[in-house]
Amino acid sequence: MGTPTLKMLKLLLVLTFTEICAAQNDITLSVFTVTSKSMTVQWSSYTGASSYKITATPKNTPGQPVFAHFSGNVVTGSVISLSPNTMYTMQLEAMDNALNVLSSADTEDTTAPEVPSIEQAYSKNSDSITVEFTEVSGATSYILRAQTESGDYFSDMAVVSSPGTVVKLKPYTDYRLSVMSVNSGGRSQPSYPIEARTVVMAPQLNTTSPNNASIVVTWPPVENAVLYMLCIIQEGSSSRVKLNTTDTTVNFNDLAAGTTYCIKGTAWDSEGRAGDDLTVCQITRPPRPDVTLVQVSPGRSIGIAVYWVLVQGAENYLVWTSNGQHCNSTADAYCSIVPVECGQNHSVSVTAFNKAGPSSPSQPADYITYPCPPENIRVEEPEAGNCSVVWDSVPMVEYYMAFIKRDDGTEMSCNTTETTCQFSCMCGYTYLTSVFPYNKAGSSPFADVSNYTTIPCCPQGVTIQLVSTETLEINWLPVKGAELYQTMAAQTNDVIHCNDTAPVCALSDLKCDTAYSVTVTPCSELRGCNHTCTPHTHKTAPCAPEILNMTQSNNSTYRIHITMPNTPNTNYTIKATGRFATHTCQTTNSSCELTQLPCGSSYDVIAVAITTVGRSLPGFSKTLETGPCCPTYVNVTQVTQAMTNVTWSPGSGARSYVTSLTSPRGHAKCHTLDTHCLMGCITCGTDYSVHLEAISSTGHKSECKYYGFSSGACCPTSMKLYRMRSYSLRVSWRSLGPQTHNHTVDLYGTGANYTCTAAAGSKHCDIEERTCGDVYKVVAAPVGQDGIKVSFCQPRTYSIPCPGNNAGMLISRGKRSVD
Repeated sequence: MGTPTLKMLKLLLVLTFTEICAAQNDITLSVFTVTSKSMTVQWSSYTGASSYKITATPKNTPGQPVFAHFSGNVVTGSVISLSPNTMYTMQLEAMDNALNVLSSADTEDTTAPEVPSIEQAYSKNSDSITVEFTEVSGATSYILRAQTESGDYFSDMAVVSSPGTVVKLKPYTDYRLSVMSVNSGGRSQPSYPIEARTVVMAPQLNTTSPNNASIVVTWPPVENAVLYMLCIIQEGSSSRVKLNTTDTTVNFNDLAAGTTYCIKGTAWDSEGRAGDDLTVCQITRPPRPDVTLVQVSPGRSIGIAVYWVLVQGAENYLVWTSNGQHCNSTADAYCSIVPVECGQNHSVSVTAFNKAGPSSPSQPADYITYPCPPENIRVEEPEAGNCSVVWDSVPMVEYYMAFIKRDDGTEMSCNTTETTCQFSCMCGYTYLTSVFPYNKAGSSPFADVSNYTTIPCCPQGVTIQLVSTETLEINWLPVKGAELYQTMAAQTNDVIHCNDTAPVCALSDLKCDTAYSVTVTPCSELRGCNHTCTPHTHKTAPCAPEILNMTQSNNSTYRIHITMPNTPNTNYTIKATGRFATHTCQTTNSSCELTQLPCGSSYDVIAVAITTVGRSLPGFSKTLETGPCCPTYVNVTQVTQAMTNVTWSPGSGARSYVTSLTSPRGHAKCHTLDTHCLMGCITCGTDYSVHLEAISSTGHKSECKYYGFSSGACCPTSMKLYRMRSYSLRVSWRSLGPQTHNHTVDLYGTGANYTCTAAAGSKHCDIEERTCGDVYKVVAAPVGQDGIKVSFCQPRTYSIPCPGNNAGMLISRGKRSVD
């Protein structure tokens, strides 16, 4: 918002406030704005005024006053036709309708200078335009106004005189320019405008030196530029090279190394106007330096000093070794790297640097340092009296010198290319050892000294005895210089079982049947322990075998099966202890037999292993119960043709029995707690084998065999009784089985009894009857080889009439009788 507008707002606010709050005050007058030929004033409203009169009178110069009239409702007005740059007295009169002056006020101010004119406007920079104009009398300064034709840019800039420059403009843009003169009163009207265009921007040059003989210049394209001009000049030289190009990249080659070049760049527009120019300076990379000397510095802290030739344009130098160490220098032609590692065989190179970057590295120069002192120097004593100085190998070494000094003053040394040196040592001495390595650069400047005290001698007279199945007691003679004895066994992962000052130790809780390699190690506080002592081996008692199972071979023999936890060919003794007797057997295998064990007995059975070392603990016992005794006798009695009664004597230890009769034609079996059994399913005329199982209460069985049993011959069947003639009776039958038995026929009547015998193969028997008409009980039974008649054949009853009726009548069949 411009200055006149602000003043107008102020005037309105003042007038409004005056009308409301100060209508009774005296009238006031002030200058609102001026131009070269006019002046605008403002006043406060006066109550009762119908018009106002303003008079402008030149104060210091001759001239006529100028008047202006305004109505009573106006509070601002302008007086024109004034002279430029002239001081005027401005008088205000408030008048009524009769033109009487009610109140008045006056003020003074100067008109603006004359309006200057622009002679020319031109642009030399992309952000400014320079305006040349005519200077006018009385102007204390001037205002340059620049605006775009579109109106999106407007700027007033104060200048003291011509020419003046408008800045902060846009590149390659058209502007309308005017100028106003300024004095204490204000500013004149703008001059007649003129148009001018800013030039293009300068290219933003970026330079790099990729090597020591070239510079690469790049820039982003400049808007509205059609051509670029670059000029390069060497620092300290008057020669220059100009180059026109439409590209945005230029390479300058064949330049001097380590030299500063300044490049000025200018862009040109299509009208042939040069835009801004920009100058940048770039130094080329320095030339490659050359190493002249690499010197290894002596002393405990090894270092190297590197010397080289200074090169042009270098600001600093970097020296670096092939193993990554480095040093820097800015002015001197040398620097030192301290410390460096001993035993190095490396190379060193030098690179020069400036703002452009590094030079090419110099040719590497090789160097070698003193060998490092060996580490881990130690004395090893594999056996008492035979020592070796041993150390870790060191690189870059040609040979070593080892020095050994005993605490009694005796000195020894050796020269070797190996990493060990042997010497004779004695128990209880202290030896000071040091090792110096040598190479072409010399020896290591220092060496560590190792302090070694020989180990105490191994104890003598070591004895080991078995004091229990799994405990060994070790005794030995005391050793001079030994303050402590450690006793361990290799088979227990070298656990120290005793760590004591006494020359005795007990190794307990060992494994059975194991050979232990026991070592007694003497120790001293200074030296430590002597681990070269010879171990002594002793075996523990055998492991206790366990009984796996027990099987019965026969009535009095049992095979005992055991585990074999020990080495082969170990003797095992198995012992069965009973109430009245003890039985043993021995074996080297997994079983042995206990014989002649009486039936019906109980034994506690244990197994023990025995070796030359001793006896094992007894294994867990198991109870062996022998089978029950077989009955002394078994009797088989045939009750009927198909049934027998078996009886036997009691068997010691037996609770139940299983009796069986077996033949190819069938078998019979019974299981009973008694000593007798009634068995059916017997076939007549058959040989049976008799078996009996005696079973104990725990399930043990004894198989008992007896003489065979033959069942009686079969009773005849289809028996008939009939009369042959007047007083002759015939009994006929059918025989089962082979016809090898005689038959006896008994007739029992009420009047008389008759008996007849039929030979083998005969199927009838005739009897002379003395009386007739009787009722007979007829029994026909085979006779065995022993002449004994079968007793279980059943009788049959017949009624036989007197002669005249041949057929007998079967009244009834006989009933079985077990009597």
